[in-house]
Amino acid sequence: MFRDFLNRLSQPQPDPLTEDDARLALTALLVRIARSDNDYAPAEVARIDRITARRYGLSPFEATALRARAETLESEAPDTVRFTRAIKDAVAYEDRRAVVEAAWSVALADGQRSGEEDALMRLVASLLGVNDLDSALARQKAAQQ
Repeated sequence: MFRDFLNRLSQPQPDPLTEDDARLALTALLVRIARSDNDYAPAEVARIDRITARRYGLSPFEATALRARAETLESEAPDTVRFTRAIKDAVAYEDRRAVVEAAWSVALADGQRSGEEDALMRLVASLLGVNDLDSALARQKAAQQ
């Protein structure tokens, strides 16, 4: 199932993602951010579940199930550059900007900013086509949560 999804996402001209596929891809990106410092903290897992529940109107059970599928997808996804560029090509700018804010929220959830997470956040924001100002505003907003 995930291999077909990743193949579709990695096409030179990917079709726009269905709502379900976009949820899965964007949640997998949040998982990748959380795992980037090799400490997938319970606070980060809980934050991902809260973000997806709120953003997509999911029950706690549905949010947990989405995250579990996203964890599998993230582990099978290609390198961050190709995966993130594929998302950029298939997701509208406003959604990508919201993902950067959510990603900052996850990165900051454990109360620590690691160099690995900061570097990955800079890369992800750039690859998603989110400008520096919007990324900085997203980080500030996420820090207030």
